[in-house]
Amino acid sequence: MANALPALPQFLTLQKVADILAVSDKTVRRLIDRGDLPRHKVGRQVRISERDLRDFIALRRGF
Repeated sequence: MANALPALPQFLTLQKVADILAVSDKTVRRLIDRGDLPRHKVGRQVRISERDLRDFIALRRGF
């Protein structure tokens, strides 16, 4: 496998992130706007990487 690509990150929709966190998509947008949750633009779509979501959750476990 000479030109094997590294594993690519998985990206989630805002609605999927909202479902995972059990909050509204509006709350997810607020988290993005505050800079608490990094976002990626894919064309005109906004996506959250699975890794960024895991990091976000891990940082808030102590609260």
